[in-house]
Amino acid sequence: MCGIFAYLNYNVSRERRYILEVLFNGLRRLEYRGYDSSGIAVDADVPSCASTSAVPPYAGAPPLVFRQEGKIENLVRSVYSEVDEKDVNLDAAFNVHAGIAHTRWATHGVPAPRNSHPQSSGAGDEFLVVHNGIITNNEVLKETLIRHGFTFESDTDTEVIPKLAKFVFDKAHDEEGDVTFSQVVMEVMRQLEGAYALIFKSPHYPNELIACKRGSTLILGVNELSGQNSGKPFHDVKALTTNGKPKELFFSSDLFAIVEHTKNYLAIEDDEIVHIKDGSVSILKFDHEKEKPASVQRALSVLEMEVEQIKKGSYDHFMQKEIHEQPHSLTTTMRGRVKDSGVLLGGLKEKEYLKTIRRSRRLVFIGCGTSYNAALAARPFVEELTGIPVTMEVASDLLDRQGPIYREDTAFFVSQSGETADTLLALDYALENGALCVGITNTVGSTLSRRTHCGVHINAGCEIGVASTKAYTSQIVVMVMVALAVGSDQISTQVRRQAIISGLSNLPSNVSEVFKLDTEMKELASSLIDSESLLVFGRGYNYATALEGALKVKEVALMHSEGMLAGEMKHGPLALVDENLPIIVIATRDACFSKQQSVIQQLLSRKGRLIVMCSKGDASAVCPSGSCRVIEVPEVADCLQPVINIIPLQLLAYHLTVLRGFDVDQPRNLAKSVTTQ
Repeated sequence: MCGIFAYLNYNVSRERRYILEVLFNGLRRLEYRGYDSSGIAVDADVPSCASTSAVPPYAGAPPLVFRQEGKIENLVRSVYSEVDEKDVNLDAAFNVHAGIAHTRWATHGVPAPRNSHPQSSGAGDEFLVVHNGIITNNEVLKETLIRHGFTFESDTDTEVIPKLAKFVFDKAHDEEGDVTFSQVVMEVMRQLEGAYALIFKSPHYPNELIACKRGSTLILGVNELSGQNSGKPFHDVKALTTNGKPKELFFSSDLFAIVEHTKNYLAIEDDEIVHIKDGSVSILKFDHEKEKPASVQRALSVLEMEVEQIKKGSYDHFMQKEIHEQPHSLTTTMRGRVKDSGVLLGGLKEKEYLKTIRRSRRLVFIGCGTSYNAALAARPFVEELTGIPVTMEVASDLLDRQGPIYREDTAFFVSQSGETADTLLALDYALENGALCVGITNTVGSTLSRRTHCGVHINAGCEIGVASTKAYTSQIVVMVMVALAVGSDQISTQVRRQAIISGLSNLPSNVSEVFKLDTEMKELASSLIDSESLLVFGRGYNYATALEGALKVKEVALMHSEGMLAGEMKHGPLALVDENLPIIVIATRDACFSKQQSVIQQLLSRKGRLIVMCSKGDASAVCPSGSCRVIEVPEVADCLQPVINIIPLQLLAYHLTVLRGFDVDQPRNLAKSVTTQ
């Protein structure tokens, strides 16, 4: 979704050119989230009395606001072009300066400069706002503001926010005189409904920034330039920032944009107002029922991430890099958790949550997209080892139906980002109904990890490409480990558990072996480049593989593709089969192997254009006539086979996208973190 970035330097001289580049680079780090336009705001020079006849309504420097449709590089070019036209001095230095920036993913209004952020309060840009989320009562607020003489220039839900800020500011000045920046923002928050992360900038309050959030993620980063506190945890962010020392402060939608500047960060909580003034950070807790907010003390955390993790290195695309990182990401996922004698998951051991899960009447796995598919892949094994019924829920559908969730249930919420809006709303619903809620996410400090009772981080590392790859395989492995941990009290499954634990230890090397198919997958992609559709048939453990493989092709190669349950083939899909439609059948060795052999024969008898994925050495068993293309993969334990089987399909989707000339890392219309419904 939308990306927010802000940069404030305090007691350290920074040229305007440097500030612009920090903001641009921050936006580049947020590109992966998906966007269609972007914008920034920095300070102009304070006009001298002689240079202007009009008296500005504020004492600070007027803002320079730039907005552009399309890629960030379009914004960069337009900014430098406008700067030349306006004769703005890029070498001007600022000892204190606050700049804001934004990437927009359109929800209200088409991609266009007028709909891009920062959105303005009107003439003079007295209040500027960048926003991630959706304001659900924007139409009501808009009508009210129009009655008070405001005019609207954009189609966005965001524009009501800066105009509401100006309305509050003007009213306070008419009635009481002075009003602080935080008081203005607090009153704005009181009127807003919906999900949002906001940053406010105003020339009425020069060199100040205010951030607040409800639902959407927002991070504060602190870089003390003296270096004395680098890499150490802090007890209180305010104590650190009130020392008057040179520092840089950042706001960002996620950690990727600040890691190259600092490792000291704070995840802002819902209804917190973070005010930066005179280099000091103060945090207030907004409460609808209270007129005055409470002051909050918060500790900074230390980020365990290196800049190299968010760079492509020797790879052409992030998706390619992340596919090939899977042996390492799986190793990291299992490190310290898989032992010879069993599995140790500290996040579930605390407060004896494992015992509560074992007593559950039902396990409910809830997710969206790839995360849902990962849970679906693990479901058979979870049922087998725990003996507890497992139900699957797409988060949005659960909410639409208001499906039953009971106190005796354990609900597992699966999300790569930990910020998926539908999943978080489903979490709120499950909490209200009294279920034990377990989070499975890749993002430490995410909303999901903070709101659930307990959970497991998948530790797959940074995933920048919009199409999830390594997070998917790590999610499956984590859920297999959860099943092993929950079922560890059953003697009847001991032999089976030991076989899986042994298989987990060898899994990274098995995955490395699959990459030998890379050239073969590129050749297959070349043969499919002109195809309009693709079907993928799977069953048992690999029904999820069929869904996920088709989803990858759909997401990045922009080709219509459908993952189908092979057992349903004769109930409709068989009508589509002819010699032109490419069909992938997943027929690796498991309990469903003989059934898949039958499916292959039926498709061949109807002249189907088959591509069969099978275990090594099974080519003659799945395709005795030699009339279909065969992809042979290493054979592993049945519950781990989906981890192996998805990788050739990820490679196929990647090469198909490159050959078709589409954007691999930022597919059309898609966002990495879906933070709105």
